[in-house]
Amino acid sequence: MPGQFEPLPGGGAAVALDDVEISIIRSLAVQLLELIGPGPAEDASDDPLAELFAEGPSEPPSDPVLRRLFPDAYGDPEGTPQAREAEEQRAHSAEFRRYTENDLRAGKRDNALAVVRALDALSSASAGEEGAVLKLSPEESQQWLRALNDLRLAIGSRLEIVDEDDTDLLYRLPDEDPRKPMVMAYLWLGGLQESLVGTLMP
Repeated sequence: MPGQFEPLPGGGAAVALDDVEISIIRSLAVQLLELIGPGPAEDASDDPLAELFAEGPSEPPSDPVLRRLFPDAYGDPEGTPQAREAEEQRAHSAEFRRYTENDLRAGKRDNALAVVRALDALSSASAGEEGAVLKLSPEESQQWLRALNDLRLAIGSRLEIVDEDDTDLLYRLPDEDPRKPMVMAYLWLGGLQESLVGTLMP
């Protein structure tokens, strides 16, 4: 089981993680939470309807990682042959973003928090030991799968990975390249994600 998820009887998944791996995943999840930011409910009124109908931003985030996590719904208008069509795409994307981004952020925040809480509980339960076996319910497995995807998107954005050719180049980076630790994390998380997908396949 080391290094990859395996299915649990009755559903869910398990993986053996050492202390370093636990620390890396937790640190990345916390950084993702900081990047996504707090939810609007933290400074909203007690009226649940006000929160339900709260509007989000209409413009794409300026941070490239957040732009990757929250892309325009109608694609990138750059390169569109007709200016009018490009303007319509921007308007549709802005409208869609206004009514969906808050919920998307809340979902990504919940997934990252689920990762942090599971790792904290694992560390508490295995105090004094070197690593432990993380066991996830089917619902927790889905949250982890989405969080691992977000973490890889975030790291991939920092590494300026656009397509598969960029990924191939990562394997050939020299050890002295300052991006190497980030690349290793990206590839390792990819392996974890792939193994988790495999455990959840019917």
